[in-house]
Amino acid sequence: MTPSSLTSGCCSHTIGWNSWTLFSRLPNSNYNHTLSPHRKLSYRKFPRACSAATDPLLVKAARGEPVCRPPAWMMRQAGRYMAVYRKLAEKHPSFRERSETTDLIVKISLQPWEAFHPDGVIIFSDILTPLPAFGVPFDIEEVRGPVIQSPIRDKDALKALHPIDLEKLSFVGESLKILRHEVGDKAAILGFVGAPWTIATYIVEGGTTRTYTTIKSMCHTSPHVLEALLSHITEAITEYIVFQVQAGAHCIQIFDSWGGQLPPHMWERWSKPYIKQIVDAVRKRCPETPLVFYINGNGGLLERMKDTGVDVIGLDWTVDMADGRSRLGPEISVQGNVDPAFLFSPLAALTDEIHRVVKCAGPKGHILNLGHGVLVGTPEEAVAHFFDVAKSFKFDRVIFTTEEPKPAV
Repeated sequence: MTPSSLTSGCCSHTIGWNSWTLFSRLPNSNYNHTLSPHRKLSYRKFPRACSAATDPLLVKAARGEPVCRPPAWMMRQAGRYMAVYRKLAEKHPSFRERSETTDLIVKISLQPWEAFHPDGVIIFSDILTPLPAFGVPFDIEEVRGPVIQSPIRDKDALKALHPIDLEKLSFVGESLKILRHEVGDKAAILGFVGAPWTIATYIVEGGTTRTYTTIKSMCHTSPHVLEALLSHITEAITEYIVFQVQAGAHCIQIFDSWGGQLPPHMWERWSKPYIKQIVDAVRKRCPETPLVFYINGNGGLLERMKDTGVDVIGLDWTVDMADGRSRLGPEISVQGNVDPAFLFSPLAALTDEIHRVVKCAGPKGHILNLGHGVLVGTPEEAVAHFFDVAKSFKFDRVIFTTEEPKPAV
């Protein structure tokens, strides 16, 4: 498919920031992107194909349409396990440079495509990438990882926030546009975002954490501040998703990476409503764009995740695929869920595990993936084998059992 002047099923209206009284009077803070000057945004937008025959296999599976085999891609499929990536990283040691420079983003995103031809090509980026565009600058340190020097923990700190400035994320839009042109419809171009709760953990804690004590305490000590922060992130992420779709993303994955750190009733209160807001808003503006939702450690949340209204739920490897299918029902697609450690096993064992997962998932509405990201040190031979097995699998040659898993006693 060639670029078009139409949108990917997205309308042109925007969410009204002025109706949000808390932030309508907040001052805008200055932001200077130091890596490269930004050009005026001028994207040709991409339509959803009228004929299902032209849609990428992954898009069809996400929508629950018939497919001949399971489409496959891997979370973190571009990264340090690839020798070509490590060589590039030696020349460009700054992660922010690699993830915020259009040429490097495109080159890295295409590395696994050129090596393995997965059914999904995800943009090389980070869930924190949009933060400076709505008032939260951050650094990435070698040992500590992401660091936010001015965490938001009280009402005064909220004043630093402002509506998202998508001009400051032009490198994301430009990269998606180029990826869509390079790959066409031979694979789905995947954009992604962090869920509001997960992003808020970094903003409140000031970086990564193992305990989440500060933000969990805020749920009780400063709930109104946390609600305001989550609402602001929700508005920003909604705009960022639509921006990615209009630039060429076929699908968007929402990562609530740290949602699994909350007890289920707390996730219902502090994460789910904001994700549902995002899904509802994107549905109105980009109704044909499949949304994939992943939480690390989501076994206790599957039914609650379904209530957000997404198209696809990613299962981590601790959830039995057959059990997950039974709990979620046939009307929603699933993604996953091979244990990433299987890529260190003999290839025959990896083949057996892929076949097991695919057979448990069934012939409809399944995107083959790992249960988490590719691990550092994963042999590239195993990654190639993963995709070879997926592509050789044919649903019309397999007998699927319709027996539902029996509940554990």
